[in-house]
Amino acid sequence: MYEDKLHDECGVAGIFGAENAASLSYFALTSLQHRGQESAGIAVYDTKAEGELKNKIILKKNMGLVGEVFNQADFEKLKGDISVAHVRYATAGGRTIENAQPFLNTFKNGSIALAHNGQLVNHQALREMLEDGGSTFSSNSDSEVILKLIVRKFIEKGGKLGSSSPEYDSEEIFISAVLDAMKIIRGSFALCIMTEHMLIGVRDPNGIRPLCLGSLGDSKYILASESCAIDSVNGKFLRDIEPGEIVVITKDGLRSIKFAEEKKETCIFEYVYFARPDSVIDGIPVQNARYKMGEELAKEKTVDADVVMGVPDSGIGAALGYSRASGIPYVTGIIKNKYIGRTFIAPTQKERENMVFVKLNAIKSDVEGKRVIVIDDSIVRGTTSRRLVEMLRRAGAREVHFMVSSPPVKFPCHLGIDTPSKNELISSSHEVKEICREIGADSLAFISLEGMIKALKSTCSDERKNYGWCEGCFSGKYPV
Repeated sequence: MYEDKLHDECGVAGIFGAENAASLSYFALTSLQHRGQESAGIAVYDTKAEGELKNKIILKKNMGLVGEVFNQADFEKLKGDISVAHVRYATAGGRTIENAQPFLNTFKNGSIALAHNGQLVNHQALREMLEDGGSTFSSNSDSEVILKLIVRKFIEKGGKLGSSSPEYDSEEIFISAVLDAMKIIRGSFALCIMTEHMLIGVRDPNGIRPLCLGSLGDSKYILASESCAIDSVNGKFLRDIEPGEIVVITKDGLRSIKFAEEKKETCIFEYVYFARPDSVIDGIPVQNARYKMGEELAKEKTVDADVVMGVPDSGIGAALGYSRASGIPYVTGIIKNKYIGRTFIAPTQKERENMVFVKLNAIKSDVEGKRVIVIDDSIVRGTTSRRLVEMLRRAGAREVHFMVSSPPVKFPCHLGIDTPSKNELISSSHEVKEICREIGADSLAFISLEGMIKALKSTCSDERKNYGWCEGCFSGKYPV
């Protein structure tokens, strides 16, 4: 089933210095499961390893949810104190084990593993350049292009992983190779990279995809796409990785390298839908942002109604904010079935659309005979919205007013979100009144882009207020 939603393509995590790095990565990935549900993987290295395991990164990845890919027996093999991990939501045509991450490159005396969230805009040209130079690829992923580019730069600099010569500093050569590669790639990227001696986190110069840093105790660190993953392993959130920053973690501690001028333009949909409400991204608590979006929506558009509700889960925060600002009572209204099988495939389009009735159901006592405002985070194709209105009317709602806590999605994303083509986005070809008729609501309203940005700015904790957001899916203006 292809849901009528936008999908972030990945979540990443990295652990340094903890003896049970793979187990901690497992819990971090579980908390990032909402960012990717097609495949999962963990790469780990034991700095105390001897014999055949010395200088060898162990990797386990497969298709499926985190809990499906890993079992207890795996963690008997995945021993170590450095790890990188990944969950992936694949784009159409890319749901294969070859594209699952992390990616691993093995040398005679060492290995490199990489996990990537985002999307490059120049990966095809880079891939052709690397292939012309003799590089081979096992996938069609742009993430593998990043890994091979780092490897190429490392080799060009005379790098030799695993070298024990006191005159030879492989760590500095590798960091230099990463730095050179980051100056070449273009697009969105949050990276976790590991060798046998270090963990590296990188965030693109616009900070489009999120990445943060936490502490697990003395000289123990975690990198993760969202702060909720740090909480899940009982870590302490330290800070966000800044746009254009490389963070290097070794036994000697942590250091920061700026490789590009900072121009923060985080994906605005992180706050609308992708991120978990208990996460904090770039100083903005996600749930607070959703409250504020609901409040701004109430200021921009009010209707006479008896109750307001949110579509589970990401519409609930905005609905609570709308209720608070408008004075209209909040009710649960819609319940979500959390036990739908992920792999269920309905054979026809009509059956796929009707899956909404299996996933969601109206609470009749909350809506019967009432004028209802229902708030969702977005409208993509419009099929889910139509089914929601139908569901509420079937439960006895007298009126259904549909409100959206993001502006109309008119343009596809090229920077790490799986979006339909432009002609499948209902707002790209229909005016608001037409969409209202299409979904069968009594009225329809979207928050304005200005109202959404105002809501986000009101939640900024950073005194510099150095904030901007990628709004390409609404305006067609992309930071890259």
